[in-house]
Amino acid sequence: MSELLTDFFTSITWRSALIGVLIFVGTFLINLAIVSFILVKIPADHFSKKHKTKFWSGPRPALHAAEVIAKNILGFLLVAVGVVLSIPGVPGQGLLTILLGIMLLDFPGKRSLEQKLLGRPEVVKSINKLRAKFDKPPLALD
Repeated sequence: MSELLTDFFTSITWRSALIGVLIFVGTFLINLAIVSFILVKIPADHFSKKHKTKFWSGPRPALHAAEVIAKNILGFLLVAVGVVLSIPGVPGQGLLTILLGIMLLDFPGKRSLEQKLLGRPEVVKSINKLRAKFDKPPLALD
């Protein structure tokens, strides 16, 4: 095992280390930009009890259903990425990304899971601080 580690560390060059650092910083900034954009754009009452999504509604129900399905697929992907970003040493806002993914998903128990994540004061404080920078009202929590 020690031979494997020795071979690994001797094969690292300055160029590969620089590429790794650039990928690290790039993915961190991209993730931060996406998460920030979505958290600023959601309505302040998104987490209130009156905010509901209906599957087959609107003037074009088939189009609305396709949008809900696409939204759920994106939500699942964001939760998966958020779990990876929560691993120590991986750059990014893991909990906020998981929260965004859960916001997009439609499943039983969603509200209680959102409230559990938003029960962490540092998460709500970070979101509201970001929203304040863009002159958006703080989140209204139930």
